[in-house]
Amino acid sequence: MMTLTVFLAVLAAAFLHAGWNALIKAGPSKQTAMFVLTTGHAAIGLAVAALHPLPAPQVWPWLLGSALIHTAYQLFLAHALEQGDLSRVYPIARGTAPLIVLAVSLALLPDRVAPLSVAGIVTLGAGIAIMARGALRLGESRRMLPHALGAAAATAGYTLTDGLGARVSGAPVAYVGWLMVLSAVFFTPAIVALKGRGVLRTGRRGWAVGLLAAAGSFGAYAIAVWAMTRAPIALVGALRETSILFAVLIGWLAFGERMDRTKALAAALIVTGVILTRLAPTA
Repeated sequence: MMTLTVFLAVLAAAFLHAGWNALIKAGPSKQTAMFVLTTGHAAIGLAVAALHPLPAPQVWPWLLGSALIHTAYQLFLAHALEQGDLSRVYPIARGTAPLIVLAVSLALLPDRVAPLSVAGIVTLGAGIAIMARGALRLGESRRMLPHALGAAAATAGYTLTDGLGARVSGAPVAYVGWLMVLSAVFFTPAIVALKGRGVLRTGRRGWAVGLLAAAGSFGAYAIAVWAMTRAPIALVGALRETSILFAVLIGWLAFGERMDRTKALAAALIVTGVILTRLAPTA
């Protein structure tokens, strides 16, 4: 069963996740901001890794696979944020991931999810789907859709990979440290190949914002991976999606993005889904 401590920790991680996405969105170059973020990840990861023994040989395949998936996630997300509002991109990018994780978890993993938890995850998914409709209904840019969906698929992939990898390692914080180092090693040549070396140049403010985002991102994911070792992966993955509610509020209050009844309804469904997943017993 998910304890209150794990529940509150995952909510804090959700807020941090929405916050670092907002910092990336606020920058003039999303791809450069993402490069600075991954560089910050590597620095934090090296500091964390230095305090722990090297991962066991059976952990490295999980780390390498996850680092590649994280690279794809970062590329897709930065492209999507270049095209759309935070309050639209974020729900689409995050929205389908819990449903994918749930389907795979029920089919392949030993975790058992109670029917009320399934209802909560489905309700959460419905709220997310309604939140994302504005991209089509209001005529907003559709160019971000494939990138946002790619980010969603990558989110599902790394959620499952890291949940299992952290369990194999037995040291979730050290696992995340090495993961962030490897992600930077893979992301930097990928972004240079796509955008050229100019994407690596930024000013003092760009570094400050990117490194702040890196700290928030690292903290958010370290908490989430730790939580996956204490509760079913599908439930942790679903509860993390309350970050969508935080992102919508940030988009509205900080960026002046539109808030209408559809968004309010979607937010209510998201909160209902969170309550259902919190109250449901798990085995």
